[in-house]
Amino acid sequence: MRQFDVPTFYESPIISTVKDARQVADPRKNDLSPSVIDFGPVRFKIARHFGFCFGVEQAIEIAYKALDENPDKRIFLLSEMIHNPHVNEDLRDRGIQFLRTTKGEQLIPFSELTPDDVVIIPAFGTTLEVEQELDRRGVDTETYDTTCPFVEKVWRKSSQIGDDDYSIVVHGKRYHEETRATFSHAKQEGPVVVVRDMEEAEELAAVIRGEKSADFFYDFFEDKYSADFDPAEDLRRLGVVNQTTMLAEETAAIADLMRDALVDRYGEADVKEHFADTSDTLCYATNENQNATHALIEDGADLGIIVGGYNSSNTSHLVELCEEHMPTYFVRDAEQFDAPAEIRHFDIHARQETTTEHWFPADETPVDVLLTSGASCPDALLDDVVHKILSWYPDARPVEDAIAPFKASLDDE
Repeated sequence: MRQFDVPTFYESPIISTVKDARQVADPRKNDLSPSVIDFGPVRFKIARHFGFCFGVEQAIEIAYKALDENPDKRIFLLSEMIHNPHVNEDLRDRGIQFLRTTKGEQLIPFSELTPDDVVIIPAFGTTLEVEQELDRRGVDTETYDTTCPFVEKVWRKSSQIGDDDYSIVVHGKRYHEETRATFSHAKQEGPVVVVRDMEEAEELAAVIRGEKSADFFYDFFEDKYSADFDPAEDLRRLGVVNQTTMLAEETAAIADLMRDALVDRYGEADVKEHFADTSDTLCYATNENQNATHALIEDGADLGIIVGGYNSSNTSHLVELCEEHMPTYFVRDAEQFDAPAEIRHFDIHARQETTTEHWFPADETPVDVLLTSGASCPDALLDDVVHKILSWYPDARPVEDAIAPFKASLDDE
């Protein structure tokens, strides 16, 4: 796979060494067991897959390339390039201005742009309506387009199933940037409806089976379907695609539910006429990270720390997986905690930061800490978490000793 030019300050002496050693030992990525960094009184269990994915590394490379190539021009990002505050703040510090919020709220009017300005399209992509608005103003939207290839793959699949006269069911969060973009592209090819989770999918299945009415559909899925959507006609033939950061297993379950509902309505013999197989749209990185997290959980730990931006969808799903099995803390970085007595962390259900006291069992040794991160999180932030926790253990093994086995495997290569 292609290697990208990512600034070295995003890398880390500890985590990057572990990652590199695992890649050398297991290039085909068949072994999902966690890496264990043993410091004696505390052990960190590191996921086999986590951190910057292909799409994020590509986006970062393009953004910093735009800065290098245009020192005398105004440079804008359409919105946050990726969902990590550290990466976005660094780009702001280097002079990049943000045109919109992640919710699509305008910060700088498009009317202020000129053809000489540089505009970077974020990794989530953007809507056709925004592209057309920028094109009308003579703004180049292609040179620094960082849209993730796997998002574009979903768009191509949407186009294909739309061309084959199937309607498009998008598993995603309706107002997430990626889903807004996918909805915009997909509706050009066919009728579209967005479902967030299995609960909403069950309601759509009831409409497909004829158990609930068109009026119910229009009310329940308000603002989640394309113009002129007709449940009586447009739910006869379906294909399911997803926001690439959603839980892959949930997307698969929703697709199975849609297929089962169509079988109930039209019979197994004719199901191929009514349901399009779209399983190949699942993002490999999201899938790998989630599978690696399952393996982490199975290996066991006293608590989990998940690092990433609070508005990162893929990171929140890792938290969701872990919190079912152990105390789990979702943090932006190591600044969220100073001691075992208290931690500030994000509650994905209440959608707000909260504080938990006596969160870390420092008096119990050894303490096993599950540690992973979202696809937009720099490895350096996990290093900071490791160093912060190690500072509570004056008798812990030195870092060089703890990572020596990983370095040895690299030296042997």
